[in-house]
Amino acid sequence: MLSVELHTHSALSHDGRDSVELLLEQASGIGLDALAITDHDEIGASQRAAELAPEYGIVGITGMEVTSTAGHVLALGIDEAVPAGLSFAETLDHIREQGGLAVVPHPFQESRHGVLEHISKDELAEADAIEVYNSRLLTGRSNRQAERFARRRGLPMTAGSDAHIAEMVGQAVTKVDADEQSVGAILDAIREGQTTVEGERTPWRISFRQAAGGAKRRVQSRIGSFLG
Repeated sequence: MLSVELHTHSALSHDGRDSVELLLEQASGIGLDALAITDHDEIGASQRAAELAPEYGIVGITGMEVTSTAGHVLALGIDEAVPAGLSFAETLDHIREQGGLAVVPHPFQESRHGVLEHISKDELAEADAIEVYNSRLLTGRSNRQAERFARRRGLPMTAGSDAHIAEMVGQAVTKVDADEQSVGAILDAIREGQTTVEGERTPWRISFRQAAGGAKRRVQSRIGSFLG
């Protein structure tokens, strides 16, 4: 079983903080086998991480967190950025056209752009997998809802830390029963539902630091845009 982190953010995300190298160093240091950097509507850092990952002894999975009109979708194993602002169905199509895997993160959390505010459960079931454990939980209720939904629909299940700073990486991982330690084998095993999930709640002190840092960066970005 491989330990895979499928949901992280680098400084390229508007609310991320750390470099690709720090994320890879953390992933390697805690014994992960693979890491996907999934920045918001950006793929550059993820592509760089995939190139550097072998130096850290892990597999780098290219990806991004796409903002569809319904909410967020993780696009894993893609080569080119998927445009933001497409419908949920169109977003899935663009991901699959590249041979990628479409995973819906935190689908029941409206405050974090979960898709179920805008699409039906039947439409949600069209995804390749559902993130059923996100470590940035408040009560755990939305995670339990996601797991129940995935089990009832027979959908593959994943977990992710949703890390926005390096020390959050690995708080939640997907255990993948893959034939080999490669991107293709990992994604194929997830599609086939050969996964289990493990996770712990992100400590409040870390969540607070991440949120505060993200808010500061957004303010600085707005000021820069105004002055520029």
